[in-house]
Amino acid sequence: MSKFVVIVFPTEDKAYQATRELKELHAEGSLTVYGVSVIAKDAQGKLSIKDSADAGPLGAGVGALVGGLAGLIAGPFGALAGVTTGAYLGMLADIFNLGIGQDFVAKVSDELGQGKTAVIAEIDEDWTTPLNTRMESLGGSVLRTWRSDFEDERIAQEVAAEKADFEQLQREYAQASAEAKTKLKARLDQAKADLAQAQKRLNTRLDSLEKERTAKIAALEQQVTKAQTAAKEEIKRRVDTARADYQIRSAKLKQAWAMTKEALAA
Repeated sequence: MSKFVVIVFPTEDKAYQATRELKELHAEGSLTVYGVSVIAKDAQGKLSIKDSADAGPLGAGVGALVGGLAGLIAGPFGALAGVTTGAYLGMLADIFNLGIGQDFVAKVSDELGQGKTAVIAEIDEDWTTPLNTRMESLGGSVLRTWRSDFEDERIAQEVAAEKADFEQLQREYAQASAEAKTKLKARLDQAKADLAQAQKRLNTRLDSLEKERTAKIAALEQQVTKAQTAAKEEIKRRVDTARADYQIRSAKLKQAWAMTKEALAA
């Protein structure tokens, strides 16, 4: 399971120096970096993204975290420029889906004062000392939290509820009088459409999860070929952990997908 780190610096140049240090730590194998972004808060408390995480599966987690932190720390009227109310609510959903708790957000808010800059990254690490030592030498304050995706469980629960509603209506329709069936038919058709839409959400999420798994394992395997000999075994263990994590996260979604397929075929 990966972690999110937010490293707060008093100046922007120190933050960019920190991104270079992260690359060095990745190259030597002390940790694995999946995505990095840099944000800053100006003297008026406005947040801005100075450097976005790469687009694609590896940077998606950091991108969601940056958007969520911008919304929660600055609020709906002080978040990033151009953000609509709907997008703001989406930011909040994204950050909670990542398993980011209120305590962590509060700590980041306290550390990221006016005029400060933060490096936000998703990493895998076996020891905290290498990162702490490098960042603290630059005057950075390191905050960590585990990435605990709740979206998979939430989607599975929503699908289970929609399946239960659909099956209840099926039973009710089967026992209803001819007159009642006419009224129930529209509800039954809507419940079936909702369940079919839920199946599409499952397909989308499974596809996203598979792309993220593939990208992370590819990054780790590439890192193995370049890392120092002493770090190779640790990186290989990260590969095994990434595969096991995917199996756990995808199992509930695959089970929910099978249940929807069975219900829709009945």
